[in-house]
Amino acid sequence: MKRFRLLAVLCAAALSLSGCKAFRTLSGSHLKTAQGRPYELIVVVNQPLWTGAVGDTLRSLLTAPIPYLPQTEPEFDVLRVTPDGFTSMVVDHRNILKVIVDPAVKEAAAGVAYDVTAKPQIVLTLQAPDEAAMLAYLDTNGDKLVQVLKQAERDRATAYARQFGAAGVERAVRERFGVEMHVPTGYQLAADEPDFVWARYEYPAASQGFMVYAYPADGKALTPASLMAARSRFAARIPGPSEGSYMITSEAFPPVSRVFRLEGRLWVELRGFWDVANDFMGGPFVSYSTLDTATGYVFTYDAYVYAPKLPPHKRNLMRGVEHLLYTISFPQPPTAAE
Repeated sequence: MKRFRLLAVLCAAALSLSGCKAFRTLSGSHLKTAQGRPYELIVVVNQPLWTGAVGDTLRSLLTAPIPYLPQTEPEFDVLRVTPDGFTSMVVDHRNILKVIVDPAVKEAAAGVAYDVTAKPQIVLTLQAPDEAAMLAYLDTNGDKLVQVLKQAERDRATAYARQFGAAGVERAVRERFGVEMHVPTGYQLAADEPDFVWARYEYPAASQGFMVYAYPADGKALTPASLMAARSRFAARIPGPSEGSYMITSEAFPPVSRVFRLEGRLWVELRGFWDVANDFMGGPFVSYSTLDTATGYVFTYDAYVYAPKLPPHKRNLMRGVEHLLYTISFPQPPTAAE
């Protein structure tokens, strides 16, 4: 199935953080499976554009360093091919960006198509009549373009979690907090308490984990200081490798916070690094907290990564746990008629 939309429409959806599904292929489709790794991007552009100002601008957007990772890692792993080289398996890649400068084009614009030759696949086409128009368009819309590509990866991950879930973890979150959360298979329940659920996914050389917890809100419930204090209390329940060790928040790099809305709900994000008291472990973490007005409790999803033997390959592990926020849903409040 082929579909094409104006980029502006999709950007609006992406920037609203609505969690809309980027991939809606027809059931029974016989498209091939898309190739490539998560956050790998094929850029189809000719040599003069790639070695000039347009290429410089694209690289600055697509390979910008991700903050709060232990080592420098880019937004995407960019692989450039010329239009003549856009053949064979390359056309079936999961993420494709085509860049075209053609005097026949009336004005700079971008469009997006899904599942063109494979699925799940996103193909962005960026075109302009000349380089100056292309650069002006990227200056205004470059960040939106990156968000659209990132949302496509996120939608793939959440679709997988919904289809192949870790039933025991999902049940614990639902029973303890009354919220639905889709967790991909592979996660194991490590702790299940009335106000605290901890799950982890162990690899040979890495670990992903998250904790979900809730506590009564007060007047300063969603301030960074209050959220950090709560994190310290609950993270201490995650034991370290030696007796008397436990997770703490690193003081070497103070966490940063931001506020955003997801499907109408206000969330506060904290992003930083975790350590282990009385031992030597650490890595990046991100937490998302919201006030559940139905219960008067603060609900927090807090995720972390540990991968000391995989520098600098923590980006995809970290984004994997970030994606799970978009699978969380709260019960709808009853209507007046009910």
